[in-house]
Amino acid sequence: MESLMHRILDIAPVWIYLTVGLLVFAEDAIFVGFVIPGETAAVLGGVAASQGHIELWVMIVLVVAAAILGDSVGYEVGKHFGSRLLEADFLDKHRGRLDRAQSFLAHRGGWAVFLGRFTAFFRAVMPALVGASRMPYPRFLAYNAVGGVVWGTTFVVLGFVAGNSYEKVAKTVGRDMAIAVVVIVVLGLIVWKVRERRHDKTIESEYHATHEGQTTTEGH
Repeated sequence: MESLMHRILDIAPVWIYLTVGLLVFAEDAIFVGFVIPGETAAVLGGVAASQGHIELWVMIVLVVAAAILGDSVGYEVGKHFGSRLLEADFLDKHRGRLDRAQSFLAHRGGWAVFLGRFTAFFRAVMPALVGASRMPYPRFLAYNAVGGVVWGTTFVVLGFVAGNSYEKVAKTVGRDMAIAVVVIVVLGLIVWKVRERRHDKTIESEYHATHEGQTTTEGH
């Protein structure tokens, strides 16, 4: 954690703003969320703010704006290229989760835009799915804006609190103990992510098994 903070502080503030903003924007606009979840960038932005290296309020505004704009671009992409995009080869291994996202949108409507922002995969694909579904943009924007404000503020503030908490724990019980606490938290997050990935793989396996079975039946 200490090494991470030092590295962050070595970066010019303008590059921190630019990097965080671009990652959050690109996650929803061009599916970067498959590789780098936007909340990771938002949290790191909050950590940098906790060290006084950048302004907290500026980072919050930037992340919220990038989230809303990224979703809007994703919506337009889905609106104009929806059918071709959804049939793209790079989405083949995500068909099970993509079907879940489409079902979620069909049942929840606008609320799927808001709630989907808090799940990495849904956050990456939901704007394009909504655009392809032809939901009116004003309705999409309303849920998108509320979701962007809540999500962006929450994760930047979480990073800010985490950065401040680390410094307080380090001063009270020493840096070794503080690092140990951070390691435990990180391990917990890793376990959670591993379980999430296993769950996703199970969904994909069930999806492909079902569709392969249907293909075999139709062949006979």
